[in-house]
Amino acid sequence: MDPEQKAKKIQRQMKPEDRNLVGQVIGEKDTEKQKKLYNQYVKKATPKRSYVGNFCKAFLVGGLICVLGQILTNVYLSLGAEKEVAASYTTLSLIFLSVLTTGLNWYQKLAGFAGAGSVVPITGFANSVASPAIEFKQEGWVFGVGCKIFTIAGPVILYGVFCSWLLGVIYWVGKII
Repeated sequence: MDPEQKAKKIQRQMKPEDRNLVGQVIGEKDTEKQKKLYNQYVKKATPKRSYVGNFCKAFLVGGLICVLGQILTNVYLSLGAEKEVAASYTTLSLIFLSVLTTGLNWYQKLAGFAGAGSVVPITGFANSVASPAIEFKQEGWVFGVGCKIFTIAGPVILYGVFCSWLLGVIYWVGKII
């Protein structure tokens, strides 16, 4: 769906009073008045969120992802894998499930429901790598997937490596002194 079709769909879904308010914002010449009307519209259009409800959903979903990881670890251990191997299999399984559910567009629905609860490190990171790859695949392997795959995860990797290096230097200096 192109941006113009999306805009028309949004306009059809708007209540008449909201359409009037948007029209007033667009038609207003005085910038101060326009800012006021726009802020009024944004305040009205922004959904009200329950912090307690969001916290509970995040805790529940994040906890269930962790429980799934523990179940997988127990299954691999019961099949005879050593502790380290079972942990590796669990990590791979969670990454696979995260990428699979991202491809099926289930992970985004889960994230919409659970918010930060879906960003448990392994699954959230796998989702942050798979999402841009899926989104930009129509642009080709090089300029689509190759260039865009780390748009979300790249900064996490960069700052993670940098902070690890910085802490390593601080630790090293502390050992010398």
